[in-house]
Amino acid sequence: MAPSDDVHNVAPEMAIAFFRSILPFNSLDDATLNDLAHHCRVDFYPKGTRILKQGETDITHLYLIQRGGVKAFIEDDQGDVTLKDFRGVGAYIGALGIIRGTPANLNIETVEDTFCFLLPREIFLRLVEQEPSFAHYYLKSFSEKIVTTAYNELRHHKVSNRSGDDLYLFSVRVGDLVKTLRKVSSGSSIQEAAASMAEHRVGSLLVYDPADEENIVGIITDRDLRSKVVAAGLDYNLPVENIMTGPVQTVLSQSLCFDVLLKMMTTSIHHLAVERGGRVIGVVTSHDIMLLQGHSPYYLFKEIRGQQQISGLYVLAQKIPDVIRGLIKEGAKAGNITQMIAILNDHILERMLTLLEKELGPPPVPYCWLLMGSEGRREQTFKTDQDNAILYADPVNDEEKLAAENYFKGFAEKAIGHLVNCGYPLCPGFIMATNPRWCQPLSVWKDYFSKWIDAPDPAELLNATIFFDFRSGFGDSSLARDLRNHLNAKAKEKDIFLFHLARQCMATRVPLSFFKNFIVNKDGEHKNRLDIKGQGLTPFVNFARVLALKNGISETNTLARLKALYDADFINREIWSSANDAYELQMQQRLIHQLSQIEEGVLPDNHINPEQLSDLDKRMLKDAFTIIERLYSVLDKMYPVA
Repeated sequence: MAPSDDVHNVAPEMAIAFFRSILPFNSLDDATLNDLAHHCRVDFYPKGTRILKQGETDITHLYLIQRGGVKAFIEDDQGDVTLKDFRGVGAYIGALGIIRGTPANLNIETVEDTFCFLLPREIFLRLVEQEPSFAHYYLKSFSEKIVTTAYNELRHHKVSNRSGDDLYLFSVRVGDLVKTLRKVSSGSSIQEAAASMAEHRVGSLLVYDPADEENIVGIITDRDLRSKVVAAGLDYNLPVENIMTGPVQTVLSQSLCFDVLLKMMTTSIHHLAVERGGRVIGVVTSHDIMLLQGHSPYYLFKEIRGQQQISGLYVLAQKIPDVIRGLIKEGAKAGNITQMIAILNDHILERMLTLLEKELGPPPVPYCWLLMGSEGRREQTFKTDQDNAILYADPVNDEEKLAAENYFKGFAEKAIGHLVNCGYPLCPGFIMATNPRWCQPLSVWKDYFSKWIDAPDPAELLNATIFFDFRSGFGDSSLARDLRNHLNAKAKEKDIFLFHLARQCMATRVPLSFFKNFIVNKDGEHKNRLDIKGQGLTPFVNFARVLALKNGISETNTLARLKALYDADFINREIWSSANDAYELQMQQRLIHQLSQIEEGVLPDNHINPEQLSDLDKRMLKDAFTIIERLYSVLDKMYPVA
């Protein structure tokens, strides 16, 4: 509909105050804002008013929502409606049609009594032409500049400084840390190598092939001298190749120190050769990286690895938020952060279960501690319930079966208790190794997945999706691989199972209420708050899971699944790139929200107050939500309702 006849003038100071509160108008100078205010009008639209009709309405004004909210949708020839968006205070209507010179491309209808400021089309076009920030804002959704600005805002305005420590993990390349290359021939004696290390005051030497000095075949460290020579009483005159470790693990010189740190923590290798242009140029050690700054994740990693008492792990687990705060300050994106949280949590678990095995004695059969849900996807945040299970090898007889049941029952009870003391809450759904149903031999686990896939019950499947993201957390990982192979083989051949999984994924978009431009919880403890996990992140997780299972991809991390799907041409670059950015941004919002709560002494949750978001935050989140509809379109075409 065209603006009504009772459009009213608006007090200039009121319009200026409104403009200053929204993007991109808040970038204009006072004179321009004053001019706009004198051309601006205000109109009222009762709930249920169709403001714009798709393909019909000629757009004469830019609508800026001052109060209330609207929904945007399209309607096809058969009358089927597809919801595209909700927009609230500060959002705009009609910009694209004005810029393109076309009628409205969407239907816009009020969902509440709504007031809009109306800016004449000519004025708006003049701004787009003369103000670069306007063209950028309205024409380049999700541009790199906006993404970068948003991350900077998140880091600098929402994470307070706790110490003067600076972190360089995301700015220093490992090639910048390498000192003079020190190496020795594999034919040199151990004593000669030790003398060289003492002379140059280094803790390691690379070892090269005597026939080709550029061919690095191994490395020796001061630890090798202690454990393999002195302690073992080895002859100092033997060639150094007798004690070297080879081949040497390498990293590229342009790698960020953060990525090198992750590799060291994942592999437990403390010395890595650094390559540049196909040549080894030196060695980087964990000590080199630890010296970069005082609050390194590596310090915590070392403390965990060296802990000899399970109770000593309790306090170490509580240090993880401090490490993560440092990474966020330095500029880590959500993918980096969740990776680090997962690695540290994995080491806490590994150390705890190792010590527990020593306490209880060896298990009667090989087993694997499975991690489910967000732990299985390596997407833990500061609030991660326990989701775990035990998978053990099939016993060969009744005696072994009884021994396994008794051992793992006691083992699970102790392990879950220790994890609670480390700060990992119990799973409200009782998906834990202490639940007898989730502490079973391999054959039973295979039967579980076969049943879910062969005869999918939608209600049961809804609760079972958490299991499809499992991974090995500790123990015999070959058991987890065996189970994953079984799952992939079954899932690929059962379209009806994937159909139900896809339709469940698309069913999660029911709006609850509308507040401050976002769909929020309607009532209860989290009234008027945005559930960024359930409404924002879960659709991406579900989408990636369905397509990964459909295509036999074993990876469980959502970003890694999306990348694998793109690499294999199962999704196009545009879908992958948009989904990757949108998911990571929302995860970043979630992490920073939870970190702020921890610092305020509040238990972290996933419910964000839209009132506390900046305009840029809101814009970025809304763009992220629109991508969900595109993912659903992909699934809808793949698994249409007959």
